[in-house]
Amino acid sequence: MRPGWIAVATIVAAVLFRLATSETVYELTSPPDWSWHVLLRKTYSIGAFALLGFTADKALGPSTRPALRAALLVAAYSGAIEIAQAWGGSHEGLRWNAFDVLCGAVGGWLGVTAERIVRARRRA
Repeated sequence: MRPGWIAVATIVAAVLFRLATSETVYELTSPPDWSWHVLLRKTYSIGAFALLGFTADKALGPSTRPALRAALLVAAYSGAIEIAQAWGGSHEGLRWNAFDVLCGAVGGWLGVTAERIVRARRRA
């Protein structure tokens, strides 16, 4: 484990959790007059989950399957967000909850995979 990255990953996770469970942020990022707001929200949620997957991978150190580990870890984190949102009064339904958790897994995987691709290209 890497203490500096642990701190970064913890801060990223805390900030993203707060943003994801804020009604104000939800309203700001879901303009009702724009028909593509759901796609926009899902896209930047994957980006946020990629950042979390990247920082978690750095914090946890080497792994034989880092992308899988990040995907599972961030999917669990996304599931915790879904639970918190449900407690806060969200009525998305299980299909949207499952899709959001899938976005978490994709983002976690992407954060590690993208970093590995960039590193490999730098070596070439």
